[in-house]
Amino acid sequence: QVQLVESGGGLVQPAGSLRLSCAASRIMFSIYAMGWYRQAPGKQRELVAAITSDGSTNYADSVKGRFTISRDNAKNTVYLQMNSLKPEDTAVYYCNGRQGSYSYWGQGTQVTVSS
Repeated sequence: QVQLVESGGGLVQPAGSLRLSCAASRIMFSIYAMGWYRQAPGKQRELVAAITSDGSTNYADSVKGRFTISRDNAKNTVYLQMNSLKPEDTAVYYCNGRQGSYSYWGQGTQVTVSS
């Protein structure tokens, strides 16, 4: 079955950096739009960044200029480079892939920004 597996989360200090990865299997990765979402305790899930099959990107205003989404179709992997991290970035980050009516989610990876 379709599988999206996130990795790269962890504990970092404010102003630090992390790179999240999401590896996909059993989908035609190159035709899927991919996105990163996050959900903090007591908060709604929100879109952080997305990248289309053609490579167009968009970002939440809260992360624009700090985060970069990219994809490597040869590796069936989407990345989220997170720089200048802030405590308010603390959340579980989820990978999503969608194409037409199909949408799939990863299990999530915890990112904690704290001193």
